[in-house]
Amino acid sequence: MDEPLQVTVDGVSYLVSELSAEAQEQVNNLRFVDQEMAALRSRLALCSTARIAYENALRLAVPRSIQ
Repeated sequence: MDEPLQVTVDGVSYLVSELSAEAQEQVNNLRFVDQEMAALRSRLALCSTARIAYENALRLAVPRSIQ
């Protein structure tokens, strides 16, 4: 069985189901934002990896100078 969802605010833990509707809405807002931030971190990691690959491809595509 799933554990009841809890939230900790200023070091005090609360059961979400026992909070007011307004407080539950804010918990949902925080959960949504946390999920969005995780998705953005994943996209940033993907873009960073692609940028490295494009840099490497550019190095191979430009003429090499002879010194």
